[in-house]
Amino acid sequence: MTTQVDFSAPRIAILGGGPGGYEAAMVAASLGAHVTIVERAGLGGSAVLTDVVPSKTLIATADLMTRVGEADELGVKFDGDGTASKPRADLKHINDRVLNLAHGQSEDIRAGLERLGVEIVIGSGKLLDNNTIEVLTIDGTRTIDADAILLAVGAHPRELPTAKPDGERILNWAQIYNLDELPEDLIVVGSGVTGAEFASAYNGLGSNVTLISSRDQVLPGEDTDAAKLLEGVFERRGVRVLSKSRANAVERTDDGVKVTLGDGSVVTGSHCLVCVGSIPNTAGIGLEEAGVTLTESGHIKVDGVSRTTAPNIYAAGDCTGVFALASVAAMQGRIAIAHFMGDGVKPLKLNQVASNIFTSPEIASVGVSEADLASGKYQGDVVMLSLLSNARAKMRNTKDGFVKIIARKGSGTVIGGVVVGPNASELIFPISVAVTQKLHVDDVASAFTVYPSLTGSISEAARRLHVHM
Repeated sequence: MTTQVDFSAPRIAILGGGPGGYEAAMVAASLGAHVTIVERAGLGGSAVLTDVVPSKTLIATADLMTRVGEADELGVKFDGDGTASKPRADLKHINDRVLNLAHGQSEDIRAGLERLGVEIVIGSGKLLDNNTIEVLTIDGTRTIDADAILLAVGAHPRELPTAKPDGERILNWAQIYNLDELPEDLIVVGSGVTGAEFASAYNGLGSNVTLISSRDQVLPGEDTDAAKLLEGVFERRGVRVLSKSRANAVERTDDGVKVTLGDGSVVTGSHCLVCVGSIPNTAGIGLEEAGVTLTESGHIKVDGVSRTTAPNIYAAGDCTGVFALASVAAMQGRIAIAHFMGDGVKPLKLNQVASNIFTSPEIASVGVSEADLASGKYQGDVVMLSLLSNARAKMRNTKDGFVKIIARKGSGTVIGGVVVGPNASELIFPISVAVTQKLHVDDVASAFTVYPSLTGSISEAARRLHVHM
């Protein structure tokens, strides 16, 4: 059977196969475009192969071990004496599963794109102009002409010049899955989202963890109440947090690593994980030649519909520096395609973005924060309810968590919220819907919730905000 090719269909080339790229490719193909996606490693990009999917898979195992470790309080007993009755992390098994799952997810994405007729080119690409990509493949060099180009080239771990990863003892977050044995004493440099997640996970798996933070609190920039709660959990579970401490150098020793701090003191351990941010993959891919403007940080400058400063070129994901979230990358990619194809489109609204930090407990947030209220940017009322009074939380022996809802002063419209607790990444959704759809607190309060459930605290917080109206 001969396939009929519509040569009038728009040609879209996508450089980068991460969430921003493959989601855009799916939308573009479904709208009738001829789509070519160029990826040098594998479909899904670093989000699927080395970052989001692997880390959250590892965290799922750590969460289970934490729950098992607390099972005795619920009356669950294990046969055996001493260490025989305690869970143990088989890190080689865990990491093999992590990587196999990531590669499986990558193959699923590839299969989905192929079913839609997307052409996949494995190789390294760069722009020749604002309509052409040159790709170096194992078979040689080819050029791809397009009516529009989407850049979704992602980012890579930032390295300190005095803390170069060796892949064995000094590691970045892409290398840590190569370990076969659980680190006895893991030092994590950096207390942002990535550092806090790995500190929480490896503590759950059984490592002794030291978290080095250059700021006053872990998770700088996040909700203060949530950060304080997590610090308390870390302290209770044995994570040593060194706040206001900057790592000047990380060196390998005969049997481990040593980290020299800004005050000259030294912290020793078996391994060190360096989590100090990321660098966009924007160098050497022809952006300047194509007229694409970069910010001072090296990110691609985009507007609300993902347009760059060059005609016909869009950008999505971590390379734009908007929010380093797979969900945001995917939304940017979908918006870019909708804009180019003339489909219905709304600009990206950052005050509606929901995000989650996969520590134990999880920390999810959406919309306006209390810091925004304090700065005077917004005016609002806040109610925070501890999960300690929630019946379902008591049944599950959940000790740590809260629900916080922020409503616009005067109107009662829900403009923000925070959930801390088990599965906060799922529980934030009703608040996210309320923020996006501009629901009144009474709309949230009047919706039925299951009893007992953790969502009951969301409804109760909304009811308590009614008195402020």
